[in-house]
Amino acid sequence: MKNTIKVIAAFTTIMILMSFYPIDGFKRTGIKRLKRLEKTLDSTITEYYLRNGSFRKTEEINLWLCEDQTATDSIMSVNMEFQKEMTRLFPRRSGYGITVLDITDRDNMRYAEMNENSGFQPGSVGKLAVATAFFSQLYNLCPEDFNVRTRLMRDKVVKSGVWGIGDHHTVPIYDMEKDKLTKRQVVASDEFTLYEWVDHMLSVSNNGAASIVWREALLMRIFGDKYFTLTQQEADEYWETADKKELSEMATAIVNEPLRDLGITHDEWRLGSFFTNGPDRYARATGGSIGTPKGLMKWFIALEKGDVVDQESSLELKRLMYMTDRRIRYAYSPRLDDASVYFKSGSYYSGGGAKYAGTNFNYMNSVIMVEHPDGTNYIVCLMSNILGKNSAGDHMYLASAIDKQIRKKYIVAEEE
Repeated sequence: MKNTIKVIAAFTTIMILMSFYPIDGFKRTGIKRLKRLEKTLDSTITEYYLRNGSFRKTEEINLWLCEDQTATDSIMSVNMEFQKEMTRLFPRRSGYGITVLDITDRDNMRYAEMNENSGFQPGSVGKLAVATAFFSQLYNLCPEDFNVRTRLMRDKVVKSGVWGIGDHHTVPIYDMEKDKLTKRQVVASDEFTLYEWVDHMLSVSNNGAASIVWREALLMRIFGDKYFTLTQQEADEYWETADKKELSEMATAIVNEPLRDLGITHDEWRLGSFFTNGPDRYARATGGSIGTPKGLMKWFIALEKGDVVDQESSLELKRLMYMTDRRIRYAYSPRLDDASVYFKSGSYYSGGGAKYAGTNFNYMNSVIMVEHPDGTNYIVCLMSNILGKNSAGDHMYLASAIDKQIRKKYIVAEEE
């Protein structure tokens, strides 16, 4: 184990010599908010919400399990010693489900779980399924050249229309000429590149952006190669004449088929509704939405293996999940300040009147990949439904406890 830690530390040191921060990714992606964040690198501006772990370079982001041939079911075989350690930390009450995978030592990965098959409404965590569908359709357009796919994402501009409106989440709009940042809700006339819509969906969890990304995946499936030159007018005209039943079936299929291809079952994770009401004019996904800690962990393992569509898509998805914005809930733990985190959180609640404290149902979910500078890497998929209470604090405290326990093993090993 001591040798393993040394190898990991050495590899980390080599990676630090590489170039390009993710927040310096404007030239590559065209995401305008990154152009503004570049100014944090020379202290032209200061964003106090950024943590030390928010400044990782693009080429430092890696997939850790690409060469691992171990079956996912074998990776998710409970390690009894690790299970005992985690069980002492897991909340001793109903309404929680959790899976934890320590991949620090890739030859001796450790897995633990609690209520791993319990179904929860995934909320915004479901946007990862939309992102998977989007990259799947991009792959179908051009399976041989990933650069063509990213160029399409960077250059193609699409309009919101009714698909993107009606969400309270704001999006960052940066005017580069005036050097002015505005945060507001999406309006029907808004136009952004595909990269920016995907970024709005994941970085600030905008629901309208999720419906638009889903819409564009549909258009890719429908028009094939013609999508490259498809105009906004042609797309708008198509929606007005298309068969609603057929579109609904297709919308449901394209976000769920890629999950089934990864071995994630219908009961482990499915998406069955758009994130805004605007699409209901044209299509209505069906089947309801559900997520389980087990299904989400399967997705994360596939991501690290490079199996979410293909290796290049998996890596790009991971980059898009890398947090260069405010950290919340599980990711807010101060023990993670120096770590790079790849994160998605979601909530869905009803009743009671208080925000994130629903009394009818109160789902709060956090999925995260944590990578510490010392080489400690692990994945946590946490889902909860605690009525009448904002569980953000509980998620944060659990994050601290899990991090402390996992890192204890490697600190002791290194000292020995």
